[in-house]
Parts: sequence; structure tokens; C-alpha cells
Amino acid sequence: MRLRLRVRLRLRLRGVRVSVAGHGVGVGMRAKHYPQFLRGDVAPVEWVEVNAEKYVPDDGASDDAHLQVLRFVRERMPVVLHGTSMSLGSVDGFNRRYVEQLRALCDAIDPSLVSDHLCWSGVGGKRLPDLLPMPLTEESIDVLVPHIVAVQDLLARPIAVENLSTYLECSFSEMPEWQFISEVVRRADCFLLLDINNVYVSCTNHGWDAYEFLRNMPHDRVRQIHLAGHVDRGDMLIDTHAAHVVEPVWELFEWYIARYGAAWTMIEWDSKIPPWPELAGELERIKATFERVAAGSARCA
Repeated sequence: MRLRLRVRLRLRLRGVRVSVAGHGVGVGMRAKHYPQFLRGDVAPVEWVEVNAEKYVPDDGASDDAHLQVLRFVRERMPVVLHGTSMSLGSVDGFNRRYVEQLRALCDAIDPSLVSDHLCWSGVGGKRLPDLLPMPLTEESIDVLVPHIVAVQDLLARPIAVENLSTYLECSFSEMPEWQFISEVVRRADCFLLLDINNVYVSCTNHGWDAYEFLRNMPHDRVRQIHLAGHVDRGDMLIDTHAAHVVEPVWELFEWYIARYGAAWTMIEWDSKIPPWPELAGELERIKATFERVAAGSARCA
């Protein structure tokens, strides 16, 4: 069954252009910064990621103003669609209605990549207000893989799946999370959106080695990297996208791209969003990291 799924997917996606090779500095486009995007004053940004649900909401009442801004920006730089609604890990099926709406949006703006999360976020036709982790078992893989394959068929393009921040461990897990992620993307023949902040948060919460986790990622599948902020509650880190990227995450990011290569990298900042100059300073650090790693590689060549 798994072999047939992989072969079928490769046949369907043969010849599809995936324009996320190389690397570049990106950011999550938020309404607060629309004036900067409309003026074209967003250096060093080279591409943007947008929340897909803003353009395909549950009630069907999308705000045309947001879509107009998206079309304007898409004419000037690549756009990635990032969502939370596929619910790829739901045992009663992924969110087909959402994916069909997403296909129409893809046809309209031709995104460079579409992504969602390795999780479940709905059941019985009801969407839940969180991204819930999967048990790290073969049974979970058997749920996720055919759903990812079906979504890629419906969208007629490959997708990327993102690792979560997690706060609990299942006693019946059968493998480490890095192995689980690697098996899913290999069997589904999809890409990986590697969230390095999520790696740091999960590894700190569970007492895992973040560097060992990253060493075992499927590096050839990584097409995008997320960086973000979190809060330290003392006994647990909570992923919030509401603060500056902390130094240990910056260190993990530089370590990773120095060893395994750079990818399109962005900062997620979803609440307590700072003024553009403050956010741009964080983005300049991504650019500086790319340049420092490239200079080090040139010296070693």
C-alpha cells in the first residue's frame, strides 16, 4: 500500500515546479505592516508567508482587502501559504473542504509552497482551537501518510509539513520524534518545514538533546525554516510567536545551516507584533547569519 501511494504521487507531481530552492529572508506578513509592503519598504525581506485561513475562512466571508494586498505583494515577491486547518492526523479524515478552498487560492496566486502541520486539529467536522500532537507510533504514520498524499493530489503540488512544539509525551510512543517525522515525509514523499524554535521548545520541555534531534532530521526534505519567540514559564517553555528569537535558537539555526545547508528562513511574530524597524532588525540577523556561514564555507573550500 505504501509503495503504491509513493509511486502514484510521483506520477501525479512529475514536472511540478517547486520554487523554493536556495535560501532567502522571509517574514510572516501581518496587517500591521501592510503600509510597509504597499510602499515596498520591507528590506531585507525577499519573500513572505501568509496565514492561508485569512483568505479561506471557515464562514466563507473572506475580506477582499486582505486578498488585494496579497495579490499586490505576490506580483512583487514569492508567497508561501501556511495553514493550521488541514488536520492531517485526524482519524476521521483531513479537512477536505478547506483543502478544496486552498486549491482555488493556489490557482489564483501560484504560491511557491503550501504548508501545514504534523498534527490533528479537528474531529467530527469540528475544528479545535489548537494543534494537537500525534502519538509517535506506526499507527499514526499510517493515518498521516495517505492524508498527505491525498492533499497533494487535490492541490496538484507537493506540500511541506511542520514539526510542532510539544508539552507532553505519550507513554506508548514507539520511536523518537525525529524518526517519526523522517518516516512520514519519506513515505508521503513531501517536504519538511523545519521549525527550529519548536525543536528547541520541545527538546527543553522533554529533556532531549536539540542538536541530536536536528542531526537526525531528513535534511534533503527541508524547504523552509521557521524561527520564532517563546516564553519561559519556569518549568516549561511555551511557543507564543510573541517575542524575540532567543540566543539558543539563533545558535541552533546557525549550527544547522552551517552543516546541512541554508533554506528559505523566516520569523513568525503573531501577537505583540513590534514596529517594522524592530522586526526588520531580527530579519537582518537571518541575512547576516547566511552571509557568515557562506563566508566560513568559502574559507574552508
